[in-house]
Amino acid sequence: MKAALMYGPNDVRVEEIPSPEYDSEGLLLKVEVVGLCGSDIRNLTTDSRKGDYPHIYGHEVVGTVAEIGDKETRFNVGDRLYVYPAVPCLKCEYCRAGNSHSCENLRLYDQTQGGFAQYMAVPSWGVNGPNIYRIPDEVPFETAVLSEPLSSVYACQDNVNVRLGQTVVIVGAGPIGTLHATLAKIRGADQVIMVEINDQRLEESLNFGVDHTINSTKVDPIEEVKRLTHGQGADIVISANPSTQAQTQAVYMVRSNGTLVFFGGVPRGKLTDIDTNYLHYHSIWTYGHYGSNTIQVKKAFDMIVSGRIEAKKFVSKIMPLDNLFDAILSMKSGKANKVLIKPWM
Repeated sequence: MKAALMYGPNDVRVEEIPSPEYDSEGLLLKVEVVGLCGSDIRNLTTDSRKGDYPHIYGHEVVGTVAEIGDKETRFNVGDRLYVYPAVPCLKCEYCRAGNSHSCENLRLYDQTQGGFAQYMAVPSWGVNGPNIYRIPDEVPFETAVLSEPLSSVYACQDNVNVRLGQTVVIVGAGPIGTLHATLAKIRGADQVIMVEINDQRLEESLNFGVDHTINSTKVDPIEEVKRLTHGQGADIVISANPSTQAQTQAVYMVRSNGTLVFFGGVPRGKLTDIDTNYLHYHSIWTYGHYGSNTIQVKKAFDMIVSGRIEAKKFVSKIMPLDNLFDAILSMKSGKANKVLIKPWM
């Protein structure tokens, strides 16, 4: 099969390698579409595995069952599947409390071979887990693949209870930021404000329910948010970007008794300067968001396949596996919002 192997930071080579093996209760998935995520970009351009190379990344995966193990009974050859990239045990304290995203025994597909390849092995622990769903025949793979990025966005807004009448600020107008904007409007937010440094992305964000845009390189984003909220600040501020400077600024955009969300991860080793006195004296709730529990995974999948969220609006380009690194550069530069990779294209 053809696969994109990472040999080090910015060193991604598309090569022919043997198809992966799978166990007797596992299956071989023909990867139809895999989404390129911000975390993929960060991993592929930094020493993400500390020398443990080569490795195949890619976790936003949908595909068709090509083969099944001798003892596999849940799925059949030809089934169209969405494979969520994390599998909780459903037995530990966190899972039993409804926080399966924090599972003590969580298994991740990026610990094995990922989806930037023509085939991906789904081991028995994945097949027998709770986070694989059949894709309806009428739903294109290019639509279903947006289920994974939406899952974390859905979980975040579910957990902080974005609701009717609120003002929500989103810092970062990438694929995740625009999903946040769309979902916030669906949940009833009265005003969605987008803060970003790229004018093209700001302009495009207006297509996703954003009411006001702020280029933080041209105006003071804190003062502008205050102006748009009658001096109060936003009910909820979601920092969905990899910038420590943006995280620092986000603190001062929240109204007293509001909620601040750190959604996007920053580069390893980078620390954010935060005035904890400001958080303390303004009673600001601070939440670090990551992942989704099993119910939220299913809810996000249902929203995508039902068409409640129009997935194709978020996709800027569809590219072949050979052009994976070009796709990375396109998203990093802000020239593309979401890029999908088709390994068989």
